[in-house]
Amino acid sequence: MNKTLASLFLLCVVFLGCVKQERIYKETRSAMYTITTITVTANDKDTAKKAIDDAFIEIERLERMLNYYDDKSEIAKINRNAGISPVKVSSETFELVFLSIKASEMTEGGFDITAGPIIRLWDFKTKRIPSKEDIKRNLSLVGYRSIIMDKANSTVFISKKGMEINPGGIIKGYASEKVSQLLISKGIKSGVVAIGGDIKTFGLKPDGKGWIVGIQHPRPQKSKDELLGSLELSNQCISTSGDYEKFFEVDGIRYHHILNLKTGYPAQGMMSVTVVTDNAAMCDALATGLFTMGVEKAMQTMKKYGIEGLIVDEKGQSHPTDLFLKRMIKI
Repeated sequence: MNKTLASLFLLCVVFLGCVKQERIYKETRSAMYTITTITVTANDKDTAKKAIDDAFIEIERLERMLNYYDDKSEIAKINRNAGISPVKVSSETFELVFLSIKASEMTEGGFDITAGPIIRLWDFKTKRIPSKEDIKRNLSLVGYRSIIMDKANSTVFISKKGMEINPGGIIKGYASEKVSQLLISKGIKSGVVAIGGDIKTFGLKPDGKGWIVGIQHPRPQKSKDELLGSLELSNQCISTSGDYEKFFEVDGIRYHHILNLKTGYPAQGMMSVTVVTDNAAMCDALATGLFTMGVEKAMQTMKKYGIEGLIVDEKGQSHPTDLFLKRMIKI
């Protein structure tokens, strides 16, 4: 080896020795009324902490803007002006409502951001079952087609007075998507944003593999953390809607929070629906919407739109799409 090659070889060895191996850092806090975990890969702890802090600040910003329960939010302003006048909103609120309507169209109204009047009739803490009369009256105030959007002026208008939008079925997925985009813009190459059960992955772990995400068993027998299986994901999201998240039982009947908006009562026929897509907001909304459609119709819809997913029906039988089955890691 001549001196030039030897020098180059030595420089390469020194350079490679100085490059730090990225490590995984994560932090869990309470955000959006749920447990939220931000995971990032970084060369050092300080870089990771700054990125994670920025992520939680972004979640807080989105929550202030999109919170149904906050009178100062843009969502509340839209609701107050239902049947009165359009409301100029931020690009984020406009995008969230736009994606909600798209999810409604794909699930034939199974997911509907205007479900607020029906949702607030039910109380899963006090086990309140609304009357048939109240449900019938409030069902007339549900219908995403009454939302009028003006892209040029960035306005959202609910045309019927008394109607309102409630982004509870999409906001966590939407925030997961936006936060992952923020982290990437700040130089984070890989990570996971998990807001409750809505999980967005991006990039690969330092070992070059994807992120392993478990799928909750809807009726665990061994322990509360029992899984149906898991998936290895990268640049995709996963969301599960289930009848075990918020529910109560009366006279042996399970009343859960995923409502069939044709009847106003909890949807029947399924225990859980897991969806894998590229966009976390759509993932969140589609999991809810598909849950209300029944097994056969939901499977047809996933096939139509190329959605990966797994349905567990009311008898505990699993119905995976072909690609989901191939990718699923059995426990």
